[in-house]
Amino acid sequence: MLIGTLSQRTGCHIETIRYYERIKLLPKPPRTEGGHRLYDREQVKRLVFIRRSRELGFSLEEIRTLLRLVDGKRYTCLEVKTITETHLEDVKRKITDLRRLQKTLAAISGQCEGGLVPDCPIIDTLFSE
Repeated sequence: MLIGTLSQRTGCHIETIRYYERIKLLPKPPRTEGGHRLYDREQVKRLVFIRRSRELGFSLEEIRTLLRLVDGKRYTCLEVKTITETHLEDVKRKITDLRRLQKTLAAISGQCEGGLVPDCPIIDTLFSE
């Protein structure tokens, strides 16, 4: 199939597909005599794996590591679980940071009456050391 069809089937934009090829997450496919890329089922499967992994917040390096394990066919469930649990801990840290950020923004926003005067407690807070 051509790249447009691959894009439609997987929900990945054409430029994203090309990017994944450039960074070697997705192998470059063979080309027709006219220079068009030709993708097969394996590339569809791999691209869906990459897209789903990105939706779950895995970094490109984490995805690269998972794909290396899969490509080598020597992975264990424990290895995959370890990568996933490390990612989960990172997600938990981000959630904690976002909650702290939410409280801070709510606090400084609550100090502002939203009036037409040039004095703004939000700006003052952002400038304070």
